[in-house]
Amino acid sequence: MADHDEEELRMAFRMSMQEQKTPEPKRSKPWESGVAASTEGLDEESLEDQNRRLKRELMAAAAEKRMMLAAGKSPDTSPLTLRSGKSVGLRSEAVAVAEKKRVTEDVVGKKGDVGVGKVAGGVVRVRKDVDLGEQEELPMEKANQLFTMIFGEGVSKGILAQWTNQGIRFSSDQETSMGLVQHEGGPCGVLAAIQAFVLKYIIFFPDQLAKDGVSQRSALTRMQRNENLSSDYFASISEDEKTRALVKSIGEILFLCGSQRRAVIATHSVGANLAGISEDNQKDEVIAQALDGVTFESAADFQNNLRITICASRTSTLHRLESMIPIFRSRMGAILFLISALLSRGLDSIQDDRDDPSLPLVTAPFGHASQEIVNLLLCGQAVPNVFDGRMDLGGGMFLKGVSSTVEVGFLTLLESLNYCKVGQNLKRPKWPIWVVGSESHYTVIFATNTNVQDENELELRESQIRKAFDAQDQSGGGGFISVEGFKQVLRETGMNLPSEKLDHLCSAGFIVWSEFWQVLLDLDKSLGGLKDPAGSMGKKVFDLYHFNGIAKSVSNGGQITSSGEVPVQRPRLTKLRVSVPPKWTPEEFMAEAGCSTKDATEVSKPEPSQHAPLVDCIRTRWPRAVCNWAGDPPSIV
Repeated sequence: MADHDEEELRMAFRMSMQEQKTPEPKRSKPWESGVAASTEGLDEESLEDQNRRLKRELMAAAAEKRMMLAAGKSPDTSPLTLRSGKSVGLRSEAVAVAEKKRVTEDVVGKKGDVGVGKVAGGVVRVRKDVDLGEQEELPMEKANQLFTMIFGEGVSKGILAQWTNQGIRFSSDQETSMGLVQHEGGPCGVLAAIQAFVLKYIIFFPDQLAKDGVSQRSALTRMQRNENLSSDYFASISEDEKTRALVKSIGEILFLCGSQRRAVIATHSVGANLAGISEDNQKDEVIAQALDGVTFESAADFQNNLRITICASRTSTLHRLESMIPIFRSRMGAILFLISALLSRGLDSIQDDRDDPSLPLVTAPFGHASQEIVNLLLCGQAVPNVFDGRMDLGGGMFLKGVSSTVEVGFLTLLESLNYCKVGQNLKRPKWPIWVVGSESHYTVIFATNTNVQDENELELRESQIRKAFDAQDQSGGGGFISVEGFKQVLRETGMNLPSEKLDHLCSAGFIVWSEFWQVLLDLDKSLGGLKDPAGSMGKKVFDLYHFNGIAKSVSNGGQITSSGEVPVQRPRLTKLRVSVPPKWTPEEFMAEAGCSTKDATEVSKPEPSQHAPLVDCIRTRWPRAVCNWAGDPPSIV
């Protein structure tokens, strides 16, 4: 039996050594019928021949290894790490063929789809005989779908100008040098999302930005996470580190949109002009000259100018982005990044995510990025709502929200106005960085210390009681429970209500959360309530930073001329001191602060609270927050 197997392996080895002509893959038909039409006409016999040849090569590799071992020779055992994580020491060429086939199948589909690069709903031409990463044109049908999806019908030239004249560039101002500067209205949602990820890498992963893997700022960063940032901290970040942070951020977002399996990078055809140029400044000049007079005003412009690259690994994605970063710094950067994110997700998948696919993603009349765009960049899905999970409307209808925790979060002024409810997935991200939405603009707030998200004693106790209450709520979220359920809550939470308060709450035959909560606030901590005579149970003090990328005139720091100081155009970075008082509302706290209690315990009075719309956003995350800052109030418009 062993001799028979050996003979078969020898035969396979001889067959594999014979010169074979690789069949030329046939082009699919024109794209008028989408994916189904594009896969018609594929050469099935060629595919089977390829599979047989691949099998023979693998068998030959095994035979070669066994014969070399039998002869006492050492075979080629240089390991090749596959996507499964296993190291293979067989004939490297044969194994590489197998791995390439598997990567190709992940990106362009399995048998019957080879020859067509499928980006979920989008379709990109990908030849079977080219390496992944080759640039391809976007088919006209998909260019039409993409343009209409973004801008709708009858988009104004003003909105198009906003989105095609905004690069992804860092501020030249030292104080805000870590920030992306915005000169045009409209793409702020895209820039704010990228900015949030850039801050994640700059603050929490500085070692990943250094060439040698060890940043000179890393030790300083760890120390300063518990202290104030020095005024020159962001100015100390080198241009190379900022570029790496930008590349990693864009790559992470695109892979997030591609369900962690792929990224699609859309660049402009002028990128071919970068060949042979090494200096970044020269690249920027070449790109700026090449884009002079170029427009993105129609689907035909998309089809003629866009070049698409599919990357099936993070490494290939980052390498491609590094080479194309001058394109993203150019005036077309924002729109090219948005297109990349949409294609990474897939056009059909984007439409499936939305509640109303008929509306454009860029909203009229001002050209702002929709919530769907912001959610796509934060959570990888273009859902239109900010609550957790889905909201069932009955009759098989539901609204789509955010399904899982995100890396960087989202807060909005609209929640403070009771227009929406942001869920915990966005409010409590993995890192203390939030995109902040207002009626007309997106900005970013962040902390340098992850402890700001830790629950203090008051918040932990509140969560425990609320969880026990909700477990007994059979009203579908109505906020009331039965008397029997209420007694179960008291037992689970170790609460000892005075008899008069217990009788009052149970007198109606059911208990409402809002009334129960007021009783808890007046119930002493020793009895299981939330009242703390010492005034420290719910106290929290920390710093937040607010960044607004809109470049506006600032007189402070301008150049002095004979006619006076010249204002400079710069984004704004504001530091806020946030205090969370131990009472339920700031007004209650301020009313009692500084007054002696019966046990002679005095609560220190905080600084007077300052107010701006940003404070209302912060209070949707920390309801009792009192904020203070120096200088002009932070602006979210």
